[in-house]
Amino acid sequence: PEWSSPTFQQLSGVTQTCATKTVGWDNVAYFCYPFTLEMFFTQGDESEDSLPQWPVLYFEVLSLDFWQRYRVEGYGSLVLPVSPGLHTLTIPTWRPVELGTVAELRRFFIGGSPELEDITYIRIPSTFKGERLSRFGFRTETTGSVTFRLYCLQQSRAFLETSALRQRMQSVLDRLGGFSQQSSVYNVLEAFQRARRRMQEARESLPRDLIGTSASAV
Repeated sequence: PEWSSPTFQQLSGVTQTCATKTVGWDNVAYFCYPFTLEMFFTQGDESEDSLPQWPVLYFEVLSLDFWQRYRVEGYGSLVLPVSPGLHTLTIPTWRPVELGTVAELRRFFIGGSPELEDITYIRIPSTFKGERLSRFGFRTETTGSVTFRLYCLQQSRAFLETSALRQRMQSVLDRLGGFSQQSSVYNVLEAFQRARRRMQEARESLPRDLIGTSASAV
């Protein structure tokens, strides 16, 4: 409830189909599907005991054969990383199964398989309001895994204020450094002017004939 997204933000999507290749004992599909997600967090309860719930990404894996028969291969979910940076997460998947051989034969020859009506049932259903969630009688089997590579960025007003304060301090230091450099240049020029005036005064105090003799000797 504390999270929101822009109105133009697309919160769901479908990847392209990808042919699998055999890597060891596994069939691997490299989707390389990029997506971008932007979320805003609004602090509601500021008590120390309350911790914010991070956004969750739900995904579903489907297979499509030559006869355009599709099958659900797995469901999974991951909680977006709390820390910024690069994260590579491998999430295991599972799919619901029916008891008996007939269901597997129907899945193999006809296609189709049991599906979840609400994808949030992967974790906690959105309609659940109780304290304990029971999944007794819900049969599943593990199917594989999906690897996500996430680049997470975080921005905060506190970060911005600290950055602005740091920039202001840096600009002040730069100005002070510039002033100190300028003052040192002025000090050098002023010392040069004083030395020049002293040389002129000393030259004017000397006799005329001595100045002429010195000039002719040089």
